[in-house]
Amino acid sequence: MGELRFGPARVPSRKSPEEAIALLQERGYTACEIDFEGKFWMDYPWAERFGGLAREAGIVLSVHAPIAGFMGHVERDKKQRMAVGMLDHSAGIAVACGAELVVFHPGFLLGRAREDAIDSVCDQLAELRERLEGKGRAVPFGVEIMGRVRELGTAEDVFAICARMGGWVRPVLDFAHLHAVTDGAFVAADDFAAILGPGDELLEPGAPFHVHFSDIAYANRNETKHLPYGEGTLRAEPLGEALSRFDRPATVISESPDEDSHQAIWAALSSGMEPARSSSSRRAKTTTSSKRSRSSRN
Repeated sequence: MGELRFGPARVPSRKSPEEAIALLQERGYTACEIDFEGKFWMDYPWAERFGGLAREAGIVLSVHAPIAGFMGHVERDKKQRMAVGMLDHSAGIAVACGAELVVFHPGFLLGRAREDAIDSVCDQLAELRERLEGKGRAVPFGVEIMGRVRELGTAEDVFAICARMGGWVRPVLDFAHLHAVTDGAFVAADDFAAILGPGDELLEPGAPFHVHFSDIAYANRNETKHLPYGEGTLRAEPLGEALSRFDRPATVISESPDEDSHQAIWAALSSGMEPARSSSSRRAKTTTSSKRSRSSRN
């Protein structure tokens, strides 16, 4: 496989860019996702300095847009305009710090048929792209697979959106969410590869997989909360083995609630990759398996 980057889903310090980068380096990370899920807390000068230091340290960045920054609104109202503004500002910060992509959530069905909701998301994303191009903010966006079994955001939904929008919208493969909606089905490397395969087909050459990972609690095939690594049933070794089957770089972001879990996942990923790397000419199948169907159905 290509180069593997790993890091946390939160900037470890908001005191200064220097302190944040120093902590990332001290902990051995090569990636970090800027956490705007709740609110914007980083201004443009902070972002520019953080991005410059990250490049010097060999740390790749991504931005997670606010939760309310989703597309596919039914009405072109104040909420929809606010969401557009959030994604626009997220893209501006991404440009300032040199981030790989902006992660966002796909939204909700809102009483519509799934096909109609996807149409709405794609239409509004196309409008957003035109706006961003006019501002010099046309960075890649990543639409995240969600952990709600009967809402918008299944693997198939995300793949359909990305296929229609072209290379500028990429799938964000959240295996904690996938584990939750399948009632704990992601246990072997083949299970992970069945999702990585369609993602690989959608990505442009050289673009990395963008993966979210943590242990997860769930009920009735819906996520409930992220867990410290080891308290649930999702393991990182088979993900590492599955990633090794693809000739593509990957950025894995840990959404775990504590530092010990980040470190444990990083160690498990590395150990999972070793046996796969030692196998000569081992490649992932790109056909859809029964596991993919289980992971993405309603």
